[in-house]
Amino acid sequence: MRVIDSRIDTGSSAFAANAAAYREMVAVLRERQGWVIDGGEGRARQIERHHARGKVMVRDRIDLVTDDGTPFLELSMLSGWGQYDDAAPGAGIVTGIGIVGGVPYVFIANDATVKGGSLLPMSIKKHVRAQDIAAQNDLGVIYLVDSGGAFLPLQDELFPDKDHFGGSFYRQARLSAQGLPQLSVVLGGCTAGGAYVPALSDEVIMVRGIGRIFLGGPPIVKAALGEIIEPDDLGGAELHTRESGVSDHMTETEHEAYGLLREICETTNQRSFDHREGWIDWAEPEPPAYDVGEIYGIVSADDRIPFDATEIIARMVDGSRFAPFKPSWGDSVVCGFARLWGHLVGVIANNGIIFNESALKATHFIELCEQRRVPLVFLQNTSGYMVGRDSEVGGIAKNGAKMVAAVANATVPKYTVLIGGSYGAGNYGMCGRGFDPRFLFAWPNSRIATMAADTAETVLVDIRVGGMRGSETTEAELEAIRTEIRQQYETQSDPYYATSRLWDDGLIDPVHTRDILGLCLALAARQDEPPPGPGIVYRM
Repeated sequence: MRVIDSRIDTGSSAFAANAAAYREMVAVLRERQGWVIDGGEGRARQIERHHARGKVMVRDRIDLVTDDGTPFLELSMLSGWGQYDDAAPGAGIVTGIGIVGGVPYVFIANDATVKGGSLLPMSIKKHVRAQDIAAQNDLGVIYLVDSGGAFLPLQDELFPDKDHFGGSFYRQARLSAQGLPQLSVVLGGCTAGGAYVPALSDEVIMVRGIGRIFLGGPPIVKAALGEIIEPDDLGGAELHTRESGVSDHMTETEHEAYGLLREICETTNQRSFDHREGWIDWAEPEPPAYDVGEIYGIVSADDRIPFDATEIIARMVDGSRFAPFKPSWGDSVVCGFARLWGHLVGVIANNGIIFNESALKATHFIELCEQRRVPLVFLQNTSGYMVGRDSEVGGIAKNGAKMVAAVANATVPKYTVLIGGSYGAGNYGMCGRGFDPRFLFAWPNSRIATMAADTAETVLVDIRVGGMRGSETTEAELEAIRTEIRQQYETQSDPYYATSRLWDDGLIDPVHTRDILGLCLALAARQDEPPPGPGIVYRM
């Protein structure tokens, strides 16, 4: 592989303006992540009460369990942003991947300082997504349970449907059956449905004085039976460890519980983080030849101005070395092989609109990667597939469908990063959420929607006017329609709107993309090779 010859003038005024604009976006991201950690309405009082009970904050709990000096990849940190009257930072739950005794685990931890740990619709979605990540990557799950159960005022949005609360129990049972450890530490309430999280776990630790498990808490017991009982007498650690057998271990303090949890993890017989099965080609990693921070100056401050995806690749891959595929044909999609933290990957990146040739090129390349068992990394920045008579005559519908079908049927690990626009069917062809990439991350400049706001304004105004009495429509009415449509699309395509709803696995700083993808690839490398697909390469 040859080193990419960068054409970026890092001393130009345009580069400086882009970099300044991006640093502002990153500052906003950091500010909002900080709000998730210690902000939110009434949160200071809740944090004070949490500490007064002798409890440890949720991210500190994870830190006490994981190995010193190892990374913790927090997922969907800004879930719930702008929802629930801004009173549910992170949707009241922390999920992510951490390393315990050299072995990676998924963590699902309730934050009792957010609505008492009660589970909102987005909490359940985040919980379920973390379990799906565990299943795809063969990871055990550690549950740090401190929850008031379902948030009853929204019960119709979190109780009865397929991927609601019951879906989390279904997944937990199946993960255990696959030999993936399900371990719980009970650090607070486990009420009603929440009681099944520890009950479905392979091994359970309860902390005396703060851990409680019951299907119906004291108020329900009083209402149903007229029985007045203290919480610890109804479902405390001593009762469940010495009498009911729901819990396997009891500790006096949280810190003692985490030490015991680490001991249990030593007995789970799981593959270590640095274990490699050998089916993913690996070599000693080397840093990119170019400064990763230069990405800030490459991404255009004005999203209507394109930027070259090859320049992004040069600052992400090992040694900035890249072996392009069909570089002289279909150049609105960049395809080629590179290494990322030593792992051989196939990269597919957009340089804007996907034309017929680009779609066929990408399809051919996906089939090559599938045949050669090379993981795929998609870098999305596209307004979608090309429209117009010439494109239709050229077969854009069938050629786009070939690309979509190739993505859908690839069995090698797939990873997606939204580095710019993600519009229309381009989102699908470039392995959007609906095509089940193992992980999907987004940059703070990204946008996701059926189409860009200015395009939607033109299209939908024409449609609405066509259904109105055109001659009677005033310019003021048309302008009001334009404003409404533009505001809707600008709001709904905003990256914070998307990440709030778990359309991605988190907004990330571009300079961290290489490390995050390297961690994700290392998870795949420790697994058995996935069953191959058809394996035939059809020349497009």
